[in-house]
Amino acid sequence: MENKKESRPKRFPWILIAGAVVVLVLILIPRGSGAQEIDITQVIQMAEDGQLERIEVVGDSLNVTTITNEALSSRKESTVSIIDLLEERGVETGPAGVMISVKKESGGILSTVVTFLPIVFFGALILFMMRRSQGGMSQILGIGKSRARQFAQDQDRPTVTFGDVAGADEAKQELTEVVEFLNDPTKFTKLGAKIPKGVLLVGPPGTGKTLMSRAVAGEAGVPFFSTSGSEFVEMFVGVGASRVRDLFSRAKQTAPAVVFIDEIDAVGRSRGAGIGGGNDEREQTLNQILVEMDGFDERTNVIVIAATNRPDILDTALIRPGRFDRRVTLDLPDVRGREAILRVHAKGIPLAQDVDLETIAKETPGFSGADLANLVNEAAILAARTDKSEIGFQEFQEAVDRVIAGPARKSRIVSEDERRIVAFHEAGHALVASQLPDADPVHRVTIVSRGASGGHTRLLPDEERGLFSKRRLEAMMAVMMGGQAAEEVVFGDITTGASNDLQNATRVARKMVTEYGMSELGPQTFECCQGQVFLGRDLGQGQNISDAAAEKIDAEVGNFLMKARKTAESQIEASREKLTLLANRLLAQETLEARELEKILAGEGATQIA
Repeated sequence: MENKKESRPKRFPWILIAGAVVVLVLILIPRGSGAQEIDITQVIQMAEDGQLERIEVVGDSLNVTTITNEALSSRKESTVSIIDLLEERGVETGPAGVMISVKKESGGILSTVVTFLPIVFFGALILFMMRRSQGGMSQILGIGKSRARQFAQDQDRPTVTFGDVAGADEAKQELTEVVEFLNDPTKFTKLGAKIPKGVLLVGPPGTGKTLMSRAVAGEAGVPFFSTSGSEFVEMFVGVGASRVRDLFSRAKQTAPAVVFIDEIDAVGRSRGAGIGGGNDEREQTLNQILVEMDGFDERTNVIVIAATNRPDILDTALIRPGRFDRRVTLDLPDVRGREAILRVHAKGIPLAQDVDLETIAKETPGFSGADLANLVNEAAILAARTDKSEIGFQEFQEAVDRVIAGPARKSRIVSEDERRIVAFHEAGHALVASQLPDADPVHRVTIVSRGASGGHTRLLPDEERGLFSKRRLEAMMAVMMGGQAAEEVVFGDITTGASNDLQNATRVARKMVTEYGMSELGPQTFECCQGQVFLGRDLGQGQNISDAAAEKIDAEVGNFLMKARKTAESQIEASREKLTLLANRLLAQETLEARELEKILAGEGATQIA
């Protein structure tokens, strides 16, 4: 029955088209009795000659019968009588002449159909257009309704719990109290504590802000309303505010509930930025959010959770106490957090015995939860390509390289000279890193082309760091300069392969000067060189430094880079033989792991290739 109902609207236009074709056919096909049709003047002439027996009048049609019993047909004008026409020509009518009979016009069923079918057709067409317009009208009337998706407790309640979220123990601890507020608010209200109205989740993309909000609703077992800040913004002024009112009204009716607003910076940007007036749509929407959060009754069990990765641009009225009372930061996970996240995503996946998730966690510093989920998925895809029943450590290693640098470009044609340059370039990175005590250990070196790079050297930190010393940053820049320095020492020339290395080294050097106060300019920062410009707020402020200070900044950045370059060159010149051995082994194997690198640098089993 459901399939039939769904197919009716699709068949309706075809029924209208078929009806139109039938109407045209019935109108265009001539209808008649099949008798020979003659002109009215011939009828009168035949009557004068005494060749007619009778004439039957049906409206304006004439059915003529001759004395030889031949049937003819003709038509007359509607304002003229056939009797008058015959009498004017002296033809007698009646028993002594031509018999005239008048018959009531009747078209039968076909005529009735032809008459009423156009009316039915156009009526059906009007009905179809009205039904279509009702759908558009309902959308117009519902434009002020909230588009938030509600996951009810008894059917679509989020099944995600805190057990499904790893690598954010501090954030879960903060949000556990929110769950307790939703489950048992009297535990806190009897001591005078007020239920928090809003929780702001702050963190880089992919750190699990949306997942954490769903876990709060899943732990509390309450309805969960999910929406995005961009869904409140429309071209019509007042629509966003109306949707906010509707969303909070629905949440209050189903309290206790959790309202989640993702990317709240879409409507919560700082007001008074100088762009747009105070009556624009976005600011009205923000004002309505502020009013609704202030209007929460202390007995109303509705908590608003918002997520953003740009807390610096949010309006101060939105993040003050009383609205978003708590700010929970979700940072990139550390090594233990990454291992826990990998174990969560590896549940139910067949892993080989050689897979060590702890080692993989150490190899992925800076990976977010989303990156780690993608890593496990890529490893599973690689294992499926080779028809393996388990995912091995080799697939995970390849997946890490794919996530960092992209898939291997095995079809790329590389000349032998270019391979040799790339080998010495990557060997230069590895050699400098192995010789400097403040540099991270080398984990893998490869000359396999991935993405836009001809190869890469991956360093594996021996421990998680939140602080970087000046010596470590200088060692980091020296390792970045090692590739180009090796090219110049060995070949007497440099190539374009070091462009990304130079960009990263310059970025580190500039941060050391402008943000970390590690240069000769002293312990000061320069705000003009930090972060991104927020349009409207910072656009009219101009630079906070003079041209002379900018010149000094550029000079200090150049000094750091030149120092790193000289350090890399001195290390390569001092270990030229090891550099050659390492490059030759790369040309032979293309990829070297940490243990093989240690043996080569120690001079064990090194085979030199011409």
